[in-house]
Amino acid sequence: MAQNQSSSDVNLVIVESPAKAKTIEKFLGNKFLVKSSYGHIRDLQKKDFGVDISNNYEPQYEVSVDKKQVVKELKELAAKASIVWLASDEDREGEAIAWHLYEVLKLTPENTRRIVFHEITKTAILRAIDNPRQIDLNLVDAQQARRVLDRLVGFELSPVLWKKVKPSLSAGRVQSVTVRLLVEREREIFAFKAESAFRVTARFTVKPKDGKEHFMDAELNHRFKTEDETAEFLSRCNNASFVVDEVIRKPLTKSPAAPFTTSTLQQEAARKLGFSVAQTMSVAQRLYEAGKITYMRTDSVNLAESAVNMAVEAIKTQMGDSYVKVRKYKTKSKGAQEAHEAIRPTYLDQPSVSGSSAEQRLYDLIYKRTMASQMSDAKIEKTTVSVNVADSSYKFQATGEVVLFDGFLKVYMESSDLEKEDEEQSGFLPPLQKNDSLILSAVEARERWTQKPARYSEASLVRKLEELGIGRPSTYAPTISTIQQRGYVVKEDRQGTPREYRFLSLNEGKLIRQIKTENSGAERSKLFPTDIGMVVNDFLVRYFPDVVSFDFTAKVEKQFDQIAEGELNWTKSIDAFYKPFHNQVVETLEVSDRNTGERILGTDPKTGKPVSVRIGRYGPMAQLGETSDEGEKPTFASLTREQHIETITLEEALKLFELPRDLGLYEEKKVVVGVGRFGPYVRHDGKFVSLKKGIDDPMEIDLSRAIELIEEKREKDNKRIIKTFEEEPTLQILNGRWGPFIKFGTDNFKIPKGTEADKLTLDECLKIVSESDTKGKKGAAKSKSTTKKKATTKTASKAKAKPKSKTATKVVKKKK
Repeated sequence: MAQNQSSSDVNLVIVESPAKAKTIEKFLGNKFLVKSSYGHIRDLQKKDFGVDISNNYEPQYEVSVDKKQVVKELKELAAKASIVWLASDEDREGEAIAWHLYEVLKLTPENTRRIVFHEITKTAILRAIDNPRQIDLNLVDAQQARRVLDRLVGFELSPVLWKKVKPSLSAGRVQSVTVRLLVEREREIFAFKAESAFRVTARFTVKPKDGKEHFMDAELNHRFKTEDETAEFLSRCNNASFVVDEVIRKPLTKSPAAPFTTSTLQQEAARKLGFSVAQTMSVAQRLYEAGKITYMRTDSVNLAESAVNMAVEAIKTQMGDSYVKVRKYKTKSKGAQEAHEAIRPTYLDQPSVSGSSAEQRLYDLIYKRTMASQMSDAKIEKTTVSVNVADSSYKFQATGEVVLFDGFLKVYMESSDLEKEDEEQSGFLPPLQKNDSLILSAVEARERWTQKPARYSEASLVRKLEELGIGRPSTYAPTISTIQQRGYVVKEDRQGTPREYRFLSLNEGKLIRQIKTENSGAERSKLFPTDIGMVVNDFLVRYFPDVVSFDFTAKVEKQFDQIAEGELNWTKSIDAFYKPFHNQVVETLEVSDRNTGERILGTDPKTGKPVSVRIGRYGPMAQLGETSDEGEKPTFASLTREQHIETITLEEALKLFELPRDLGLYEEKKVVVGVGRFGPYVRHDGKFVSLKKGIDDPMEIDLSRAIELIEEKREKDNKRIIKTFEEEPTLQILNGRWGPFIKFGTDNFKIPKGTEADKLTLDECLKIVSESDTKGKKGAAKSKSTTKKKATTKTASKAKAKPKSKTATKVVKKKK
């Protein structure tokens, strides 16, 4: 089709992001002008829901304020173009963007073409140009249904939460279900009672047959409940004989995992690279828009035939024919909306790419996974050795694996996020046969505990959401980000606490009993529901069970799939949900009481006043006493980070009222420790220093440790300050994460490259501030007040944070 255009024709191609526009421009001739819409150009109005409920849920759209200039430019270009090619992404969001452009730019069927491609290569782009289609209104309706339903739920539920729980809260159809998953897991952990048992391990010396001495580690196939039972068994081992009972060698094959989908990429990048779900999607977006990988929002594990051929050729060249095994993978999930192709490198003859470290590492992961998917099985021999203990029914067992042929393991092995304490280590075993005698070198027993249910990481949460059918590839990252931004969930490390355990061993025939200490309960990058998240969840479960029902939420997702297939009318689907939901909102506002998660803990033995905990204006808090007729008011104290409304005891709550604590004097000024809105702190000379999470306890910290924190903060602040000016104390030159910058009042200004920050004068600093403010703005005033006011557009994003591409801010944020 492109070849049929006359030399005077102008073709306008509209994509979602400027990064993609630059890549595509390389492949199209000068008859094509490629522009970006920077994601969605319009959204539902913010007033009156943006939905005309009485008119069959008609969406009320408006062009976003920050897109008016973009729309104006696109309208002018579209008016001059002979054909407008709408080349937004191939999923529902992309289809909706194309439809909004068609409507807002007032395009016509005669001069409009919709094109899609799964990879940004010259072949794919030209093929799309030659095979345009119409906008798929079923996909558009599916996106509209999701957007309208989410708006109705959010706009109707949030005011209920403001009135019945706490101001400034919000609820969402998918986010609330996700929080419920985390809350229910947390309560399983609260209710869990660990039971201990003794794990017995031994080291055997194998009598030399080949002139070499070999060792073998093995574990007893039984765990003893009591220390006395354990001690008795260890004592019996002292003079016992140990004979190999059986040696079982079993051939095994391991097959490679399927190529990446959105979900599996998010999970594996979290496990192998430590990426958050949002980071994975942002980096993948950049790789896709640079033409390095295929589209990153997909449910499909299928590879195009051309990709399989490229992989086979690369494997043969690099490793040989024996490593090739062509495989066809099929997508398991029903109604996969992006079922086109898995995530893979665009060119499989490129093992690496240029770009940031994160881009290179993620590309390497995608490349290896794709290559491995077309490689031979690994052949392994697993050996299990059982060792009899004389006069005992128990056996010691050891396992080992030998890789006979590495196959796909040569390039890639899938990780697991399952947590196992004392996980069995497989390795090489010495050559052994039945009835071989072994010499006991050492035997010991450690007290171990049953493991509590594992908290969700971002990766395991994505897997659970996918398993339950909640959300779709494009929703996982924004959902997980939203619940953290709203304060319902925190992602953090927990240091764990010291735990004593009993340890028994034989030393020269003598039984030794010891008490040792280990760190228990340490967790890394796990998702913890907050008190406010738990209280909001309980309220929704009680009054809006459908909204937070796993089955119901999955059913709604299936309905969106049916709408996308043209099998269901989207407004009927919305109507079936909305009417009973709205009635429940009205009823809840009328009949329900305030729900702050209040718990009465008991009575203060000193004052006789009641002690309770609940959600307050600034978060979870304890209350001592009540407002009396005589005007006496209660005392309040914030809970610490580690405390929960559901688990805090009366004794722990009473300690909070001892805060703030006066620790003594430092430099003739008081040092006070307390807990505030942002957590535990030390206050000295009018300045606040945060306590170290998981290390410092506000109830236990002493003066010497407080002084350490104060001095540490001073040193950090001193390193941050490059230069100050007596004549203008509100202006400083500071060291930031991305280099030196000027802080003037509350605003930050970037220092030009090549400038020696420590040699800047006050006049030069003010000049930089002034020029940063007026650059590109005709007639901008240069007064200090105007400078400070207007500087907000040039501030923290330039000095505090690394500048983001428009791609990241305009496209990734909009994908919901």
